[in-house]
Parts: sequence; C-alpha cells; structure tokens
Amino acid sequence: MKKIFKIENIDCANCAAKIEDGIKKISGVESCSLSFFAEKLIIEADDDKFDTIMKEALKVARKVEPDCEIS
Repeated sequence: MKKIFKIENIDCANCAAKIEDGIKKISGVESCSLSFFAEKLIIEADDDKFDTIMKEALKVARKVEPDCEIS
C-alpha cells in the first residue's frame, strides 16, 4: 500500500536525502520518496506492518532532524 504524508521541520535537502535513505532500509518498506520542497513523504510498504514502519520512520527522521514531524 502507498501512503502520502506531510513532513515538516526539515532544514535542508541533504537532511531529507538522509531521512529517505534511512527509511528505505526499514524492513517491509518497498519504496520511499521524500520531497524537501513539497514537504511530502511517500512510503509504499506492507499494509499489515504499516503502523510499525511509520514508528520506525519517525525514529529515523528524528535522528537526523530532532524537531521533524510526520502527519
């Protein structure tokens, strides 16, 4: 299943790339795309694991940007 989220408080495109790469490494994630300028995060992943994947994705994002929010 593919879901689109708003991601806020990312300071630069380099940080966005680091977050995207980290999310791609999460088990169950099929694809991930993060647009710094549009503040949009698209994740395609196993539907039954999506809640767990989103918790992990937020952890990954906050390692790079502690004030980051995904909604």
